[in-house]
Amino acid sequence: MTATLSPAATRRSASAPRGRRAGRMTERWLLFAAALVLTAIVLLPVIVIVLTAFKPAAEINAYPPTLLPGTWTLDNFAKIFSDLPFGRLFLNSLVFAGGVTVFALVFDSLAAYALARIDFRGNRVVLIVIVASLMIPFQATLIPVYQLVAQLGWVNTFAGLIIPRAADAFGIFFLRQFFIALPRDLDNAARIDGAGEFRIFRSIVLPNAVPALLTLAIFTFVNNWNDLLWPLVFTTSPDMGTITSGLTLLTGPSGIIPYGTMMAGSLIAVLPLAVMFLIMQRRFIESVATTGLK
Repeated sequence: MTATLSPAATRRSASAPRGRRAGRMTERWLLFAAALVLTAIVLLPVIVIVLTAFKPAAEINAYPPTLLPGTWTLDNFAKIFSDLPFGRLFLNSLVFAGGVTVFALVFDSLAAYALARIDFRGNRVVLIVIVASLMIPFQATLIPVYQLVAQLGWVNTFAGLIIPRAADAFGIFFLRQFFIALPRDLDNAARIDGAGEFRIFRSIVLPNAVPALLTLAIFTFVNNWNDLLWPLVFTTSPDMGTITSGLTLLTGPSGIIPYGTMMAGSLIAVLPLAVMFLIMQRRFIESVATTGLK
């Protein structure tokens, strides 16, 4: 004998899954709305920079301020190139940040490999000294480094901007920690085949350390591209300045700041970082997914 459900019980059993689905859908929409609000808050400074760059000076200085431009203009972008040698500043920033990044990746990876994969006397002492140097404020070494650069005649040169930053204690420590995690069986197998240390470093360690190298490259490039104090100290000629130091020249003698021109220059300065991130993001994810499979 088969039991049959009443129509009311059937309706209740059918409505229960629908209620759960509706609850899950509502929860997803709430999470989506919260994520949208948080994203808008994080991106608000960037949105203000973008919109201000397209505003005329009268709207920028108007009170109460408005978010959206009433009249869209490209005058601020034309003015940044007429008031400053902006093309030269952009090229200087690219050479400075790119040069420091290339040198740092080379020297930091070599030092990190020696500390992580080669057992030599004093290894631990060298590591302690490198880690301890991270605790020294950057400003404490600025004057001695400047004096050395001036004695070498490197003020207002790319050598003076790049070489003192050609290696970084953080980069060495960061790569060392990554190299330690790589299995040593790879090194031992290569040594049995007759490979030397440099070949092991070039053919085994570096291909498996691409995620760490890309991460360090992004940090190094962004930090030097956005740096203001270092170019201000080591360059006195406008032709050797970078974008960050060049934008400070827009301030008038009475302290008046052309915000529209400043925002236009800042927007152009951000674009290379955004492009670099978009290009390297996919490569970074691919490298993480294939680590150890090469």
